[in-house]
Amino acid sequence: MHFPGKFADQLVPEQLQRLSLSFLVDDLVIRRGGVAANIAYGLGVLGAAPVLVAAVGADFAEYRAWLEHHGVDCSGVHVSATAHTARFTCTTDDDQCQLASFYPGAMSEARTIALAPLAAAHGAALVLIGADDPAAMIYHTTEARALGLPFAADPSQQLPRLDARQCRALVDGARYLFSNQYEWELLQQRTGWDAATVAGRVGMRVTTLGAKGALLVTTADEVHVDAVPAVEVVDPTGGGDAFRAGFLAGIGHGLAPERAAQLGSLVATTVLETAGAQEWSLDPERDTDRVRDTYGPDAAAELAPLLAVRT
Repeated sequence: MHFPGKFADQLVPEQLQRLSLSFLVDDLVIRRGGVAANIAYGLGVLGAAPVLVAAVGADFAEYRAWLEHHGVDCSGVHVSATAHTARFTCTTDDDQCQLASFYPGAMSEARTIALAPLAAAHGAALVLIGADDPAAMIYHTTEARALGLPFAADPSQQLPRLDARQCRALVDGARYLFSNQYEWELLQQRTGWDAATVAGRVGMRVTTLGAKGALLVTTADEVHVDAVPAVEVVDPTGGGDAFRAGFLAGIGHGLAPERAAQLGSLVATTVLETAGAQEWSLDPERDTDRVRDTYGPDAAAELAPLLAVRT
C-alpha cells in the first residue's frame, strides 16, 4: 500500500506512548510471494518439475491453482485447519519509509511435514531448505541427512533468528550453500567459521553479489559469473529467489555450475525488470540474445533449449 504523505508528519512526540494511527492509502497491490513459492514457480517455468513443501492455510486454493498451472507439484503442501497462509503487509510513504507486519500463520506447522514419503514418491534429486519456520528448517535438514538426500542450505532471512549451533546444523554437509553478500558475512559471524572452514563443509558456496553477479566457491576453485545487465530495475523483490530457481533448474538439466549460474543471472534480471516475483515469463528469442551478449555464443547455444516457452 502507498500513503501519499510522510509518516513522520503524523507523529506527536509527546504522545508516542499512546501511538494509534490509521492511514488512508491511495494504492493497494497484492502480489504472490514466499521464498519457497517464488523458487518453485521459477523451477516450474524452466521445466524442472519442482515439488513444493510448505504449510499454508485454507485460503491457498487460488494460489495452488496458479502454481500448478506453472508446473509446480503441490502434493507436499500441508493445509492448516486453523491458520491462514503466511503474509507480509507493508505501507510505504512518499519518503520510502515503511511500516510493515509479517504474519507467519500456518508456517509454524511446516515442522510437521515429513520428507521421506515425498522423496519416495517423487525420487527427489535435491532438497532446497530455505527460509521457513526455524524448527522446520532444522527438522528437514536433519531428515535429509538421515535419508541420504542431497540438500541445499539457504537460511537467508532467518539468519538473525538462528544461533551458532543451529546455523552450523543447517550448513554442514550441504551440497550448495546460498546467500547474498550480507548474509554471507552474517553467516560467518553466526557459525564462527571462516570462509575456508565453510568451503570444507559444503560442496559449493553460491554467493550472489547483486549487480556484480555471483561467486561460486569450492575448496578447489572460485568462479565469478557476471550479472545480465538490467534494462530497468522495476522491483527488486524476488531477485534472489529467481537466481536460485535458474541455478537449480540448470543443475537439474545437467548444466555445469557456471552455466547454471548464468541461467540464474538471466532469470534474476528478468524478475528485477518485472513488478512482482512471479509475474515474469520467458521470451526465447530475447533471452537467448541476452545470454549471447553477456556470456557469448557457446552459452547461448547451451541455454537456448531451456528457454523454450512452456504452457
